[in-house]
Amino acid sequence: MNEKLSPSAQKVQNALLEVGLHVQVLELPASTRTAAEAAQAIGCDVGQIVKSLIFKTKRTGRPVLVTASGANRVDEKEIERLIGEPLGRADPDFVREQTGFAIGGVPPVGHSQKIDTFVDADLLQYKEVWAAAGTPLAVFCLTPQDLVRITGGTVARIARSS
Repeated sequence: MNEKLSPSAQKVQNALLEVGLHVQVLELPASTRTAAEAAQAIGCDVGQIVKSLIFKTKRTGRPVLVTASGANRVDEKEIERLIGEPLGRADPDFVREQTGFAIGGVPPVGHSQKIDTFVDADLLQYKEVWAAAGTPLAVFCLTPQDLVRITGGTVARIARSS
């Protein structure tokens, strides 16, 4: 166990325990703000990094969480098709207000409110994946199946074609 997690990382650790996922949040010495940085710090494939991206719907102003493989760019048109309305970018204040976390450390769980979530189908090819845990230095490891379970997310093909 870590000696003492930062408050945001501890919030994620608590949320994981609340959903019955007994994994350990780790705070690393190197930044995990980007998928490439996270993969390098952890020593895994960039595709195993779960990018948690918050979007804001244009008509209703609600948050949408997309958990994407670090190797993929999100096809926003596909997400719009799935939710039935246009997406817009979420600014840092909106992200913090809706999730309780800052951009660069948004985890897939422990948000201030329930958020409609999509899970990149490409993540399911991996035995384990790594997600942000509340800060740009904090991560945790889980199976893709647990990611789907704890987020209540809809699995979808959301990678943009090249």
